[in-house]
Amino acid sequence: MAFSVSCTQHADFLRVHLDGELDIVTVPELHAALDRLLDEGQRRFLIDLTELSFCDSSGLAAFVRGDDQAASRGGWLRLTGATGRVDRVLRISGLAELLRYDQEHDHHAPASLPDR
Repeated sequence: MAFSVSCTQHADFLRVHLDGELDIVTVPELHAALDRLLDEGQRRFLIDLTELSFCDSSGLAAFVRGDDQAASRGGWLRLTGATGRVDRVLRISGLAELLRYDQEHDHHAPASLPDR
């Protein structure tokens, strides 16, 4: 299955939509997209996993890497919209809690939450 990254700018954050399967083959595409966005000055990311059908450990590591890089610039990376297997792996790995994954944030702008 193909993988794609697209973005929607909001007032105080960038919503990054992931579609397809995030694995060792496709994770470099996510790294490149986040690196480019950080270089362009973005620092607050809400990663929308609604259309992500699969995520392996390299994908989980990419989320941690992205959060670390955003935090080093005074920003954050949060996850939202995970369902099925993706939701399960986030919860089992502990990243759901670490990256403040909370379905409540789907209805509220994450920009209202404090930076770390």
